[in-house]
Amino acid sequence: MLKSKLNVLTLKKEPLPAVIFHEPEAIELCTTAPLMKTRTHSGCKVTYLGKVPTTGMQFLSGCTEKPVIELWKKHTLAREDIFPANALLEIRPFQVWLHHLDHKGEATVHMDTFQVARIAYCTADHNVSPNIFAWVYREINDDLSYQMDCHAVECESKLEAKKLAHAMMEAFKKTFHSMKSDGRIHRDSSSEEVSQEMESDDG
Repeated sequence: MLKSKLNVLTLKKEPLPAVIFHEPEAIELCTTAPLMKTRTHSGCKVTYLGKVPTTGMQFLSGCTEKPVIELWKKHTLAREDIFPANALLEIRPFQVWLHHLDHKGEATVHMDTFQVARIAYCTADHNVSPNIFAWVYREINDDLSYQMDCHAVECESKLEAKKLAHAMMEAFKKTFHSMKSDGRIHRDSSSEEVSQEMESDDG
């Protein structure tokens, strides 16, 4: 009668490697997918209205009203040439991705990336249209100078605009805490002011 032996392999538990990111939610940014798998984009379908320069360093309630009106007028004049949704806005912990869509409503390779740390203000409260979500972004030029631009998108509903505003605020909180942990933010007083700027007036 044959007897078989079961060899038991004992594995020594090794310490887990240290995680680079301070925020657990940020780990998803480094996940990789198989090359054969088509990546689907999550986000909100919007109509990108464009951007206009804005002045000032203090961004308070109503500061995006004038730039949004300017963008809205340009949009309404050329409305017949614009598809109902020409972009997909995806808000992530440290970046905001604006995927441009083709005439079939599918995402193209063209994408604009915004660093959450450079966003000074965002809001979904606009008199010209409750469906508009806007944010003020610090754009760095080639000569290392910068300018403040107001970007705006038109959402399908007022609720969608509010959701984007809240998602942006949550993304800023994650970015802020990560920068604070890294030592890139030192003064609590200035950080509190920045946090208040990101609290959108969306009701």
